[in-house]
Amino acid sequence: MRTLFETVIVAFAMYSALPMPRVEWQRRNLRYALLAFPLVGAAIGLPWAVLLALPLPDLLRGALLTLLPAALTGGIHLDGYADTADALASHAPPARRREILKDPHAGVFAVLRLGQWLVGTLALSATLRPTAAALRCLPLSFVLSRTLSGLSVAAFPTAEGSGLAHTFAEAADRRTVRRLLTAAALLLGAVLCVAGGHTGLAMVAACALVFWQYHRTAVRGFGGLTGDLAGWFLQRAEFWMLAAAVAVQLLGELL
Repeated sequence: MRTLFETVIVAFAMYSALPMPRVEWQRRNLRYALLAFPLVGAAIGLPWAVLLALPLPDLLRGALLTLLPAALTGGIHLDGYADTADALASHAPPARRREILKDPHAGVFAVLRLGQWLVGTLALSATLRPTAAALRCLPLSFVLSRTLSGLSVAAFPTAEGSGLAHTFAEAADRRTVRRLLTAAALLLGAVLCVAGGHTGLAMVAACALVFWQYHRTAVRGFGGLTGDLAGWFLQRAEFWMLAAAVAVQLLGELL
């Protein structure tokens, strides 16, 4: 029980800004930490759903929905998104791209892509209507994105000098983690399709496409996975699942 408790603490301490008791990282509490990663998504999705349901002005609600995930995670995944944007914009060989990921300075493309992501997410969040399908499906997007991000750390080859991603991948019981997170991803996908109908189906399709592109980019563009790439995927997956949900709503109004 103590190991389970510490495993959850490690996941939340690493991937959220929520205050956690201090726990020393050891192999026993890192072994299954990736399995606790989706719980961070649940901790984001629940208050996100509450905000979506509140009778607030559209723009205010959209702003709060955009800011909440970054506030609860401390922006760790947005940092990876921005770093990866710089690296991809360089069109350099994989080794050089990995060097750019390690550069603590933000380049022009990081700022540009981050600004585009924030404006796009704000616009989509302000447009989203709090329908039953949206309230059932959108909170699960934060769980699904982290399930697949954790799966990638356990399943994808890691790049040279990949930092914490390598640490978590090496410490994990990779076979067990891969199996359980794959099962969790399939279950979440099924739940989304059943609970959300066209909305859930569109979200699952968008997430699957982003995951496929993520694997291709990681292997071909960087020589393997890094922590920044995992964050890049997570932010893109959540953005396009939100976009898919909004698109279904708008199409429903037109038809």
